[in-house]
Amino acid sequence: MKINITNFIKLYEKSFIENWDLPALTDYTTGKTLNYSEVATSIAKIHLLYETIGLKHGARVAICGKDSVNWVLIYMATVTYGAVIVPILSDFNPHDVTHIVNHSDAEFLFISNSIWEQMEPDKLLNLKGALSVEDWKCLDERNGVELTRSMKLLNRRFRSRYPHGYTSENIHYPDIDNSKLVEINYTSGTTGFSKGVMLTGENLAGNVCFGIDTQLHFRQSRALAFLPLAHAYGCAFDMLTPLAVGSHITLLGKIPSPRILIKALGEVRPNLVICVPLILEKIYKNQILPMISKGTMRWTLAVPFLDKYIFRQIRNKLIQAFGGEFEEVIVGGAPLNHEVEEFLHKIKFPFTVGYGMTECGPLISYTPWREFVPGSSGRLLPDMEAIILSDDPENIPGEICVRGPNVMKGYFKNPKASEDVLSDDGWLKTGDMGTISHDGTLFLRGRSKTMILSASGQNIYPEEIEAKLNNMPFVAESLVVERDGKLVALVYPDYDALDRFDVPVTDLDSQMEQIRKELNSLVAPYERIAKIIPMPTEFEKTPKRSIKRFLYTR
Repeated sequence: MKINITNFIKLYEKSFIENWDLPALTDYTTGKTLNYSEVATSIAKIHLLYETIGLKHGARVAICGKDSVNWVLIYMATVTYGAVIVPILSDFNPHDVTHIVNHSDAEFLFISNSIWEQMEPDKLLNLKGALSVEDWKCLDERNGVELTRSMKLLNRRFRSRYPHGYTSENIHYPDIDNSKLVEINYTSGTTGFSKGVMLTGENLAGNVCFGIDTQLHFRQSRALAFLPLAHAYGCAFDMLTPLAVGSHITLLGKIPSPRILIKALGEVRPNLVICVPLILEKIYKNQILPMISKGTMRWTLAVPFLDKYIFRQIRNKLIQAFGGEFEEVIVGGAPLNHEVEEFLHKIKFPFTVGYGMTECGPLISYTPWREFVPGSSGRLLPDMEAIILSDDPENIPGEICVRGPNVMKGYFKNPKASEDVLSDDGWLKTGDMGTISHDGTLFLRGRSKTMILSASGQNIYPEEIEAKLNNMPFVAESLVVERDGKLVALVYPDYDALDRFDVPVTDLDSQMEQIRKELNSLVAPYERIAKIIPMPTEFEKTPKRSIKRFLYTR
């Protein structure tokens, strides 16, 4: 099946016209709903604001705040105006937010009030103005930009431009070729290692058009968005695809704990559930495992026919917990625990596992649940190619390289990093190890990079945490590794510094605990260290004095 990739911007021009009277966005907490007509009108107002303050096509606009209706409006208004959106995760620390705003050359910033309070505006070098995501209040304006005045006069100017009201006939978005840059998505927040993934209209349309053609979402379907929209995964399939077909999106807008999430799923009853493994793993561990581990239940499950009956009951309860009206649950963003996957397959729960990365906006492979092969990461998308750098790609793991319309343009202002992963003929080195079957089904077998993937789908780069840790007092060198699902720092202490400051070795543990707390205040929540383990000797190193990392990871 060949995917018909159409113009990214025009997808939304068409959708907003055709779905004018349908519900589009609902805030789960307040219950307030905007129809597509109201979404289109709000977008037109933001376009007028951009025009008034002199924002040019191709200029960068950053947004940092939790998911909300306003977040969606700002994103969609920016890309349909012809500017480049720079989404920033709201749990990045202020130093990282500042770095991304500066590195992306963002001229305008939409930001949560609480995050803005921690920022130092003087350090935002290229910024011309900042507005609140929550209440549109002007937070900062620089010389020559009358942002406050423009906001005050916006409604009056809008009525003047559209004296008979804004209608579907007024929707005319610019003709912007799919090859143009639409989004810069930063894979990490740390200043020394940040990489801004440049995604074009082609990259995003490749994902959205696949979602349309396979009917992941459809007109008047229901979606519950609870993954961060600043992530490529949630953005593509909880926002961009639904809005392109006339779906109704409910934005959870809060941390999706199992209790909160199950309540929301029951109320919204989505037709598709996009989630990370952590959600299913928690439900399995906290609700299913205790039930099937009881003595009586274990005995019952050993009896033929009774086990099928019980599994059917568990399946039905689990389906109802997810709202009861979904076609399938798509798991992505991180590997799914093997035990959980095996159990879900055994009870015939409608789930599938996909594979992707930010650099592909994000999707690389996916299979509908009825065709899903357990242990796999789905089949390559029709327009994507893959090769495995192995002598026997079906049996011997090698690095997965992919090519196709979803592959990014490169890393923003980082030609060296781009050259390292992108070949001249378009092949992207994913950094993942795996095999591929004859029908294009991918089986991931590990990672060739040092990146750690958290259970919630966050990319964790240990070198970034180590860079901060190595700047701490009494730390000579360090390694951050994953142990039992938690981040642990192995530290070789700076014994000379301990001597200089007359710190007895008996106080080493308390000093390390203090360092751990300080470090955790500087990193994102998902990068926090659970424990520091002092090492008795220096780490073994290569002739180039690089630590032999493989000796310390297990």
